[in-house]
Amino acid sequence: MLYLAEVQKQRSGFGLGGGKAELKLLACQRGEHNWSAVPGDDAIPVEEANKFNDGTLVLVELSASKQVQRIQEAARQLVSILQNFSRLQDKFKDKEEEIEQWKASLTFSSQELNRREMEMQAREEQLAQMEDELERLEAQRSEIENTRDEANRRREEVDRSRVEMETAWEQLRGEQQRVAQQQSQVPQGAVVDEQQARRIQELMNKLGGAISSALGVREQLNQSFGVVGAQQAILDVHWQQLEQKRANAQQQQEEVDRQNQSLQNRWQEWYQSQDALAGARADLKGQQSTLSAKQEQAQSVSLQVRAVEELYQQVSRLASASGAAVAEQRVDVSALEKMSVEELQGLVQHLQQDLEKVFRFVNDQEEELTLQRETIEELQGKIQAASEYDRMALENEMADELESYQMLNETLVGQRLRLQEREDVLKQHQGVLWRRLGTANAPKQEPGDMDLGPLVAQLNSHRQQQSQELQRLENEIQQLQEAISQIEANVNRLQGESEAKRYELKQLEQNLFNQKGAVAELWGRVNVYQEMLQPVQDNLKGLGQKLESVAGELDRVQQTGEQQDMDIAQLRQVISGLLNLP
Repeated sequence: MLYLAEVQKQRSGFGLGGGKAELKLLACQRGEHNWSAVPGDDAIPVEEANKFNDGTLVLVELSASKQVQRIQEAARQLVSILQNFSRLQDKFKDKEEEIEQWKASLTFSSQELNRREMEMQAREEQLAQMEDELERLEAQRSEIENTRDEANRRREEVDRSRVEMETAWEQLRGEQQRVAQQQSQVPQGAVVDEQQARRIQELMNKLGGAISSALGVREQLNQSFGVVGAQQAILDVHWQQLEQKRANAQQQQEEVDRQNQSLQNRWQEWYQSQDALAGARADLKGQQSTLSAKQEQAQSVSLQVRAVEELYQQVSRLASASGAAVAEQRVDVSALEKMSVEELQGLVQHLQQDLEKVFRFVNDQEEELTLQRETIEELQGKIQAASEYDRMALENEMADELESYQMLNETLVGQRLRLQEREDVLKQHQGVLWRRLGTANAPKQEPGDMDLGPLVAQLNSHRQQQSQELQRLENEIQQLQEAISQIEANVNRLQGESEAKRYELKQLEQNLFNQKGAVAELWGRVNVYQEMLQPVQDNLKGLGQKLESVAGELDRVQQTGEQQDMDIAQLRQVISGLLNLP
């Protein structure tokens, strides 16, 4: 199990190697991104922790029996963990923003539903009002029909009165002719008998009654005119309301047309933004292809660097074993010759102990470098088989591992050189000591030995060139990754803006559709209202014309009746004179 621990050292004196190193366990890994604190202050003595400074944070892998399986510094891994945590925070922030957008969308939808419900209630009230208006119009039309029937009845009465008056006049003229004939036939001084006088009187009374009935018809006709005028006033009010509704419908129609044109323009802008988004995606795909090619090239160069490094290490060990001088060492041999043998032996022993410590440290660093190289190769395999969504996280992890590998490799270059220098210095000290002791352990140059110094120098130069090439590729990969991150951020931003605009345009389109339906419904009400009013207006107009015609006929009848009244009065005087004769 993997633990995060702190190195604690206790000093027991000033001698070499007198400290005791322990590991204080701080946290334990429970999952890929899950760590929990270790309770208590227990410390585990670990000999491998002596190579770390006091207070250093390390990652240690312990077995079930608390045996150390692997230990390494935790700085790079902590940086990687913090970077992953930062990325997770960014993702959580994006999710929170997305949740807030959904909340706002749901709130807007709820408000829109409430608004549409209120509109439906308002439309129901309008329909109820229209039904009331329709009932009133039906009642008015029925009243107008009744008025028209009454006018027709009055007109028939006027016609009957006129016929009766004409009949009475015809009878009166016949009586006058008969009286005239009788007067012409009887001798001068004859008188009208009583029966004839009574007949003439009846005819004059009948004629006067017909004229009186015509005056009653005039009164009823005036009442009909009053009813028609009242109905026309009511219709005028409805016509005004119709004009107001038509003006309102026209205004709303113009507003809907304007919004429709604006919506079309905004859809055109959205399609243009889609072109820009497609271009950004194509650019991102091209950069990702370039990054994949660079990573494959870096992987190949990394393998070459690894092979050259192994060859360099092997040749260096061969050169060291054969006693070949890799680099010229500046050792004061005269001072060593003057030094006592005991002091020289102590110095050589101290150099041996120091060389062993450095060798163990460099060996541990080499093992860590090997583990990091294996991790990089494993990540490269995962990247090639991963999906596009997981590839981004793996590439970021790959970049962190490459950076850590490069820094450790650069550090090891100097450490290897220092190890070689110390080994050469130790060999020179040992040579002086063995020569002064006169022992047979002094290294001797055999005639067949080869000087591997130039080969080591050439391999070192080639290794440095390949390391520089690898560093250049890694820098280019890092720059490409930064550029891809920026392009991805731009693509995500454009994608978010595009989705938000599309959602907004869909909402506007739905609202516009609802407004078009409302305007169409309003125009339908206007047309129905006009279709209801126009027949009533036409009937009322026809009734008024008929009443005007009846009034004209009645005026002519009244004028005739007045003339007839005068004639009847004169006739009465004549008849009265005749009746009074002896």
